[in-house]
Amino acid sequence: MEDIAHHYLETSIKVFLLYKKEADGAIAQLDEQQLFIAPTPESNSVAAIMKHLWGNMLSRWTDFLTSDGEKEWRDRDAEFEATDIKTKAELIKKWEEGWACMFNALNPLTPADLGKTVYIRGEEYTVLKAIQRQTAHYASHIGQIVYVAKMLKGKEWKTLSIPKGQSKAFNQQMFGKK
Repeated sequence: MEDIAHHYLETSIKVFLLYKKEADGAIAQLDEQQLFIAPTPESNSVAAIMKHLWGNMLSRWTDFLTSDGEKEWRDRDAEFEATDIKTKAELIKKWEEGWACMFNALNPLTPADLGKTVYIRGEEYTVLKAIQRQTAHYASHIGQIVYVAKMLKGKEWKTLSIPKGQSKAFNQQMFGKK
């Protein structure tokens, strides 16, 4: 069972790294102005999503095993307003800070930690379930980042995966067929 737990932790970190790489690839394609464009009045800009993930990561992963994941100092509502951030550099700094906080909490975990109890807004979770919760949460927001970035870039978008119309060639390459 410890092998499965160890594999789960390794895989979780790899998945988070893949999500971050995908988001970074989309963010890199946007200029400073585009980061702050919300497609509709009810939707979020890439900057607002990034700021929300930063706040969430700091809250959830600071003192992960010893304090509630919803910190008293967190202002979730303000995360969706990116008005205090003026530059791409400021935004990237916060973005990287959030990811570093998360990886600094995840990396030292051991298989024995997966069954421990943590709390998010007073609700009890195993460490395993809390990691799964955050994986799903971050994946949904990273999908939003990619979608908004792709929409803003239009024909200038550089795909982050298999380009349209090239699935067959990609699969042939992957399976070693000519």
